[in-house]
Amino acid sequence: MDRRAFLLSSLSAAADVPEVRLAVIGTGNRGTGLLRTALRAPGVDVCAVCDLSEEAASRAAGIAAAATGRRPRVFAGTESAWRGVLELERLDAVLIATPWQWHAPMAVESMRAGKYTGVEVPIALTYDECWQLLETWEKTGAPCMMMENWSFRRDNLAVLNMIRRGLFGRMVHCHCAHSHDCVDHWFFDREGRMRWGGEFLARRNADQYPTHSLGPVLSWLDINCGDAFDTLSSHATASLGINEYFRRRFGPGHPYARQEWKQGDIVTSVVRTKTGKTIVINYDMQLPRPYDNRWMVQGTLGLYDEARSAVYITGRSPKYHEWEPFAPYQEEFEHSWWKAMQKPQTGSDPLAAGHGGTDDLEVRLFVDAARRKSALPLDLIDSLTMSAVIPASEESISKGGAPVPFPDFSRAQWRVRKPYFGLVS
Repeated sequence: MDRRAFLLSSLSAAADVPEVRLAVIGTGNRGTGLLRTALRAPGVDVCAVCDLSEEAASRAAGIAAAATGRRPRVFAGTESAWRGVLELERLDAVLIATPWQWHAPMAVESMRAGKYTGVEVPIALTYDECWQLLETWEKTGAPCMMMENWSFRRDNLAVLNMIRRGLFGRMVHCHCAHSHDCVDHWFFDREGRMRWGGEFLARRNADQYPTHSLGPVLSWLDINCGDAFDTLSSHATASLGINEYFRRRFGPGHPYARQEWKQGDIVTSVVRTKTGKTIVINYDMQLPRPYDNRWMVQGTLGLYDEARSAVYITGRSPKYHEWEPFAPYQEEFEHSWWKAMQKPQTGSDPLAAGHGGTDDLEVRLFVDAARRKSALPLDLIDSLTMSAVIPASEESISKGGAPVPFPDFSRAQWRVRKPYFGLVS
């Protein structure tokens, strides 16, 4: 069976598949979500769970035991407990969903232990962490990917098919954003206490969360596979939203209403690529607003606009210079990954899983790669490129928006690397 047939069949298989022994490190909200998703995939044995909180780890073990009848080993209680997970001999793959500062150190050690490694976003926070991850991968050959689920979204993969079939002509420009008011539930809790994510707002001014923006853009523009980021320039607004939130919700006497925050409310970054494309990236996570990604990709023959759910294609759109709905294109150019996902699987609806089924698809592809000992669906070079926007934007902001050179994690191989993501169209 060729790779395409095997991959598609694995997404819809329900039984008789080799078992993958999986550990989950970090069993808070996101880690528990990934655990539940992994338990839906065929042939997964969650053999270990780990968290600093013994209560969280025990709860996760109970979820696994209820689903499979087998209780995983629990590692918890200390900041080094996760190292015991990586010492397990009968372990194939690890999913890491801890606070950001642990992502890179844990991924490095997981690769050194020879495990298939999936890391929640972002995979790294600094240039040094990015290079350490790359060098570890080069030395060990252990596959590692960032679990950037928006790369696997149904609409984004259909757009990728349209681009690769030439509907938009040659690619020129993209806009993308992570616009999501996270002040009252992610950076802080409902009672106004700082959560771990809020600590970064006090000490850093950067695009702190660029990967959901850039996930689909890298494959749309063949970044690291025929093109590469060349320079990045970033500007940040003043920081007003956090103080205003605390004054509005808790009164002017609340300490966070008076605290000075380094993080600007909105960061706008502009990337210029080696071949002359441009990308605008927006960070917008501290002001009241509905969720929005605002993807737009434009080529010489037309464009797609996610916010409008519309396209315009020269020679195909029926009305001159007028938008037409994206929905028929979604159906016509449906990606094979999603066609396979919609087939009956294990008696439950994969499209009802996390983020409209996107998490289900991503985790199944990760598990399948670990099962077959094959390449991961999203590679480390792309994972690092997305995450390096954090330190690059911080550097540019500190220099008054001056363009800064962007690191080349392909080590100049972007000129010869071929597109690999989602090639089963």
